[in-house]
Amino acid sequence: MIRNQKTINKQFTFSGTGLHTGRKVNTTFLPSGTGTGIVFRRVDLDPVVEIPARSEYIDLNEVKRNTTIVNGNAVIHTVEHILAAVAGLQIDNLVIEIDGEEPPEPKDGSVASLVGKFIDAGIKEQDEELEYFKIVTPVAYQKDDVEIIVLPYDGFRISFTIEYENPHIGTQFLSIDVDPDVFTEKIAPARTFALMSDVDMLKSEGLIKGGSLENAIVVNENGIMNKGPLRFKDEFVRHKILDIIGDLTFAGAPIEGHVIAIRSGHNYNLEFASMLSEKRLQSEKKLIKTGESWDINRIMDIMPHRYPFLLVDRILELEDKKRVVGIKNITINEPFFIGHFPGHPIMPAVLIVEAMAQVGGILLFSSVDDHEKYLVYFMSINNAKFRRPVVPGDQIRFELELKSLKKRFCKMRGLAYVDGNIVAEADLTSTLVLR
Repeated sequence: MIRNQKTINKQFTFSGTGLHTGRKVNTTFLPSGTGTGIVFRRVDLDPVVEIPARSEYIDLNEVKRNTTIVNGNAVIHTVEHILAAVAGLQIDNLVIEIDGEEPPEPKDGSVASLVGKFIDAGIKEQDEELEYFKIVTPVAYQKDDVEIIVLPYDGFRISFTIEYENPHIGTQFLSIDVDPDVFTEKIAPARTFALMSDVDMLKSEGLIKGGSLENAIVVNENGIMNKGPLRFKDEFVRHKILDIIGDLTFAGAPIEGHVIAIRSGHNYNLEFASMLSEKRLQSEKKLIKTGESWDINRIMDIMPHRYPFLLVDRILELEDKKRVVGIKNITINEPFFIGHFPGHPIMPAVLIVEAMAQVGGILLFSSVDDHEKYLVYFMSINNAKFRRPVVPGDQIRFELELKSLKKRFCKMRGLAYVDGNIVAEADLTSTLVLR
């Protein structure tokens, strides 16, 4: 997926009562520049404290049916609905000023009214491209009876299953591709909900002081206690999807993938988002961004080879699952020249192919997480041709194109150049194996 970053056209204020604190609070949303991300700002504190919506600011000890972030002594509770609205509308850069420790809960328990405020303010495209977190291999999480997995997918899809003993909720499932229009029409109107037994428990803990039948669906053994019908027959699971959209903000970048969640809640969502954030940072360390190259130190971070068998000096280009370009500088100090051949040094053809394969191995390593667990094994070398000798003083430029990738098996076409002339070529088949 490709799009530019977005913010809002103009600031606006959303006021009301906090769901758990029951206190009046004002929240002001301000446009922000590219690369800012989503940043909360406690303006009632002196000095003002900022809390970015990043995984390192999650307070898992304070997760009680909501999402809490903290920076030092500054705390903000129940940020998931704001974050869901922001993420669902694909707003990437925003400063959120709040004059209390909990944002106001929309009056009807959904985020539809807040989404309307954003749309009225206007959402504008910025001049810098957004970097998605593209899922290339499955990431799985399991704890208690909860399972969450994200799979490679061309888009952003959520499949959610809830299971409640209360027959008026029961088991519900929904699988849906999420974009701003779908979110606005099919997810944002879904209201928060609770069992009456949980309401009593939360009240005993000093929570939901601002809760009522006006801003939440409440269910007891006889059914729904609210007046009027549900907005959707599966409104409960739709709100769970809303919650996980907000919580996945803490992955650090919008996800390109298919998220499948079973029986999950905020604490599990947040642990999974933190796991994804760590995976994303590891992935960014492995892959070259446009205009960057890998020096020998970065190569040694991913490649297991060492002297005298590390035959790559620099990676110049890397396109994920497409191609890689690397170089090897040939000097008279190469150990193989001692015997190949005295007085007439020529790089062995088999080592040219080995160097080519090592460059290709970096492309294969970049397709998996936890690359340090694997080694690259040759499976076959076909159509190898050697067109001229490689001698001290040459610089070989290797260009490899990925022809196919199935699980951990790949086929590549490799070309080796010196001064723009092809010196060798081969078709390589390799696989990743656990160490």
